[in-house]
Amino acid sequence: MTNQEIVTAFKKSSASSGGTTDCVEVAHTADGGRAVRDTKDRAAGTQFYTPAQWSAFLTGVKSGELGS
Repeated sequence: MTNQEIVTAFKKSSASSGGTTDCVEVAHTADGGRAVRDTKDRAAGTQFYTPAQWSAFLTGVKSGELGS
């Protein structure tokens, strides 16, 4: 069972500097996963990722598997 309780403040992506409005915010969850939401449309909801899912995502980003 996962615990999706958000335990840190949401933090805006560092890629959001320079005036772009296409940004996401990420917070830690109690189970070590992450919560992600759209900066410009927070009311649209929050997506939750388990620690394994978040790790796989980061691995894909770092390896270039997900494009630029």
